[in-house]
Amino acid sequence: METDGRLRLREWAEEDRPREKLLLKGAASLSDAELLAILISSGSREETVVQLSQRILSAASNSLHALAKLSVKDLMAFKGIGEAKAIAIVAAMELGRRRRDAEPLERKSVRTSRDARDLFYPLLCDLPYEEFWAAFTSRAGKVIEKVKIGQGGTGTIHIDIRLIMKAAVSALATGIVLCHNHPSGNIQPSRADDDLTFRLAEAAALLDISLLDHIVLSDNTYYSYADEGRLGK
Repeated sequence: METDGRLRLREWAEEDRPREKLLLKGAASLSDAELLAILISSGSREETVVQLSQRILSAASNSLHALAKLSVKDLMAFKGIGEAKAIAIVAAMELGRRRRDAEPLERKSVRTSRDARDLFYPLLCDLPYEEFWAAFTSRAGKVIEKVKIGQGGTGTIHIDIRLIMKAAVSALATGIVLCHNHPSGNIQPSRADDDLTFRLAEAAALLDISLLDHIVLSDNTYYSYADEGRLGK
């Protein structure tokens, strides 16, 4: 129990704690006052941190634009707001402004085998051992994320198809692109590569996900199952 009489976030009923609410329901579920309360962290003997946040927002006409115009000195005029809390608020407002002004990151697209090769080449080109990667794509062909599935020696890697499918479902992907390297320099897929490709294509189809390609990389060249028309038996 706090001895200074302040009402801190951890003392509230669980359903009223902004931090826990954010974790349980997402940031979008919080009000402006609750988000501000997370930045401020604690209130005073007279009011909770949310009440303090509501008072600050009220003084700013309940406008985040107006709040963003307040200086550290302006914020410190509110009882319960010291320099550190005022700085945190100003910094958060500045981050919001910069995000608004920033150009959104353009996700890479995979439309051809060359796109797939270029996506993975920087990750695998210089490795003396095998690595197996998967990229998950949206319906528009944009890459959602890349995941390393396994790593081995200079020979084969044991790959669990369930791990790939679990990651694909978690990413809400509609497409999968596989890639692994052959340090030996021979880009011809092995029988194990074929078996994995065919089994994964079948497993993905059951979940309405398409296996778009499987790339075998080696130095300056690559093999594409899609280009060879070999994504199914």
